[in-house]
Amino acid sequence: MPSNARTTRLVIVESPAKAKTISGYLGPGYVVEASFGHVRDLPRNAADVPAKYKGESWARLGVDVDNGFHALYVVSADRKQQISKLVKLAKEVDEIFLATDEDREGEAIAWHLVETLKPKVPVKRMVFHEITKPAIQAAVANPREIDRDLVDAQEARRILDRLYGYEVSPVLWKKVMPKLSAGRVQSVATRIVVERERQRMAFRTAEYWDILATLAVTDAGEGPRNFNATLVALNGDRIATGKDFEPTTGRVRPGAGVVHLDSDGARGLAARLEGRPFTVTRVEEKPYRRRPYAPFITSTLQQEAARKLRFSSQQTMRTAQRLYENGYITYMRTDSVNLSETAIAAARRQIVELYGERSVPPEPRRYTGKVKNAQEAHEAIRPAGDNFRTPGDVANELSGEEFKLYELIWRRTIASQMTDAVGSSVSVRIRAVSAAQEEADFGATGKTITDPGFLRAYVESSDDENAEAEDAERRLPNLVKGQPLTADELAAQGHHTQPPSRYTEASLVKALEELGIGRPSTYASIMQTIQDRGYVTKRGQAMIPTFLAFAVIGLMERHYPRLIDYDFTASMENELDEIAGGDHAAVDFLTAFYFGGANGAGDQDIARSGGLKKLVTENLSEIDARSVNSIPLHIDDEGREVVVRVGRYGPYLQRELPGGESATTAGAGAGGAGAEGAAGAGGAGAGGAEGGAADGGSQGDRAPIPEGLAPDELTPEKVHELFLGGGGERKLGDDPATGEPILLKAGRFGPYVASGERKSSLLRSQSPDSLTFDQALRLLSLPRLIGVAPDGGEVFANNGRYGPYVKRGDEFRSLDSEEKMFTVTLDEALALLAAPKTRQRRAAAPPLREMGVDPLTEKPLVIKDGRFGPYVTDGEFNASLRRGQTPEELTVEQASEMLAEKRAKGPAPKKKATAKKAPAKKTATKAAGATKAAATKAAAAKAGAAKAGATKAAATKAAATKAGAAKAGAGGAGAGAAKATAAKKAAPRKAAPRKQSSTSTSE
Repeated sequence: MPSNARTTRLVIVESPAKAKTISGYLGPGYVVEASFGHVRDLPRNAADVPAKYKGESWARLGVDVDNGFHALYVVSADRKQQISKLVKLAKEVDEIFLATDEDREGEAIAWHLVETLKPKVPVKRMVFHEITKPAIQAAVANPREIDRDLVDAQEARRILDRLYGYEVSPVLWKKVMPKLSAGRVQSVATRIVVERERQRMAFRTAEYWDILATLAVTDAGEGPRNFNATLVALNGDRIATGKDFEPTTGRVRPGAGVVHLDSDGARGLAARLEGRPFTVTRVEEKPYRRRPYAPFITSTLQQEAARKLRFSSQQTMRTAQRLYENGYITYMRTDSVNLSETAIAAARRQIVELYGERSVPPEPRRYTGKVKNAQEAHEAIRPAGDNFRTPGDVANELSGEEFKLYELIWRRTIASQMTDAVGSSVSVRIRAVSAAQEEADFGATGKTITDPGFLRAYVESSDDENAEAEDAERRLPNLVKGQPLTADELAAQGHHTQPPSRYTEASLVKALEELGIGRPSTYASIMQTIQDRGYVTKRGQAMIPTFLAFAVIGLMERHYPRLIDYDFTASMENELDEIAGGDHAAVDFLTAFYFGGANGAGDQDIARSGGLKKLVTENLSEIDARSVNSIPLHIDDEGREVVVRVGRYGPYLQRELPGGESATTAGAGAGGAGAEGAAGAGGAGAGGAEGGAADGGSQGDRAPIPEGLAPDELTPEKVHELFLGGGGERKLGDDPATGEPILLKAGRFGPYVASGERKSSLLRSQSPDSLTFDQALRLLSLPRLIGVAPDGGEVFANNGRYGPYVKRGDEFRSLDSEEKMFTVTLDEALALLAAPKTRQRRAAAPPLREMGVDPLTEKPLVIKDGRFGPYVTDGEFNASLRRGQTPEELTVEQASEMLAEKRAKGPAPKKKATAKKAPAKKTATKAAGATKAAATKAAAAKAGAAKAGATKAAATKAAATKAGAAKAGAGGAGAGAAKATAAKKAAPRKAAPRKQSSTSTSE
């Protein structure tokens, strides 16, 4: 506790890291303490509600809706000790500075601190957008009062989300599944992902063909001799491309007026063009100019970090928070692209130092944001300070993640103040007349960059991984109209239309921003929430909605469409912005939204319908639980409708029998056995949702859906495979050796056979429909012991991910046919294993091209073929070729520039040491052993404690654990086998993990 009379000011920030950095700038007259984030919030559940309020009708909401929407705030249990410390400090100082972040959330934290601490000394608000000594000292010298408009806007947002979540979520509990949650923004974000998956499910691929011509000029001059051109028209009609096909039918759009070439048509035309003369008919050249990108805001930083660094939104914001708190970048939650005059001057100075005078435009660049009501902070995200530190300067101070993100921010900031990239683009048309007198027009485009300008520092990535990079060049020969060409090759090329790409976190953030939904402080939490709730899973970067999400969004679309309407959600954000600007009263806004009215506040459609409360309770009985939990897929060949049902224990397939009778009609109202054979009656008691949701009835025409199978992967062929004998498996007979049944099953990675603990995937040449009992027995004999080698090692034959192989110990060799797994002899296997591997440890390949000498370093430059593609090297530094660059066309100047950039980055960053100093060498072995023993003992103790508290749960989940173990040992086949059938499963799998409690209602 401070006892020195000079300690007269208490500065409160959110985090200890921020406190540590700021305290170094303020001197002995200040005590800097952290609040550890929010100090109080609305009650999370009934246990959090103080005793004196428990009898109130509004206690479950934590908001007194009948008295001006007064919020009931409680101090978080894990903050009480720190609050006591801050209260004591507040009594010992003469003045308090609240130095929380400068956005609405930070303003609200400052207000909550005042309300909780109730200080008797003056309280001032200090704000800054970077943690540098000049910025902190300026903030202390120029404090202000707490902005109540910003506080009101943040409080209105919190209350709005609580009302939405606590009124809508119970509908989901009753009609879909217990413990689900709805949120004002999370539900809309989920809807966006679900709609994209629906498009993928409805998509029908189309095949189309064209011709790629490799053309040559007689005298190329300084340009390349050969170039490629694609067939674009035939007899004046355009050749069909992907955009000309209907995505839901795979047919050419009506009125497209195009020629749709198939395989035979393209090959025939190519043959008729062989040996025919080609002539240039048109050459159009235009200047190329590309302006720099604006500096980063929160959304664009998250997008580029995802594309370039493969960071999640949470990972990006956590790393940016550390960089900000330690004084490396400015505040990272902002939607302003503005740069201060100081920052612009710093960027321009550094550009001159690194890239020369010619790379700086005559006038500074100033950007205007496209985000409506951008007011979260005053400046874009940039390196902190009046003089920017290069990545090389900070490399040894940052962790790997921090360095990568800092470099990204630094490059983007520098590039934003550089000159335009300029060059020229050329479009060429070439015509040839076939032997059948058909006029075939080919097209080619080229781009030459004469001055890369800002592209030297930064090139933005695209969500389309096949898109050409902006700094890529396509050089064409110098062509003129009427110039003759010869065709070196004419290759017919087939293409298939592709479904729309799934959203990634980056592209979903971009979609939300374009719709005006969410704000900088909410993007990362939205991405995390929809995954934690079990609505979205990730496969790599792709976001895949679960069938649970389909059911929830289907209910909302049918019965509460306005609540997940994009315009409605965006209008809510705009009204909150108006409250923050002092142009709107929070109470009027909340009253209109919750109770309705016609006073012009809140959403008019919801207000006129009587408000949220009336909307979600009035028509509750009209919602049919079975209907909203049924997702139609298609009609099969026998006229049966195939649907996905979302049951108590997860999604499963069901199809109606011929004649229109559903196999699950009996017991649908009362609730029968679960989708996976759960014992006991259904209904609200067993399942928690009305009528047992989609469960109940006969097991006869159901099939479980393997875990991890995406909705768009449920094609008619896959559905047929999953049904097999009608229940997801088919018995082929009993194993004569063990007496155990041999079952044919369907898994995520395809069909497989199983008997007891043994499993084996079907071979590529086998199909589920025709698989015989003898073939299944043969599959279950794998891995097959061929014999024992002279050295005592056992030799096996088996089928793996990459095909059949033989194995001895850690040595593997491929077999050239699946049949050889059952016929290869020991001598043949040993001969294979004795032969050298053909794909490993190849001799060093010669360079792809020797370029000459680097004009800067005078070192020889060569292009080599690496693991990740071609790269240029001078023997010390390497630089990968960028998208669009080829070894043949890369110039010495480009190579020199790429390597110069690598040198400018400095050495690779070293990770910060987090462990304690290693003990002396003499005791290292002993210490390592002791540590391992202690860790083992601690883990055992922890496991014992967990076991003591979860005996009952462990007992009920024993079967599931056993299934999981089988899955781990079974490779591809086990992925499907882990999920048992409806009639067999003793401990059914639950639908999806949800980390938060049922009363959690964040956005």
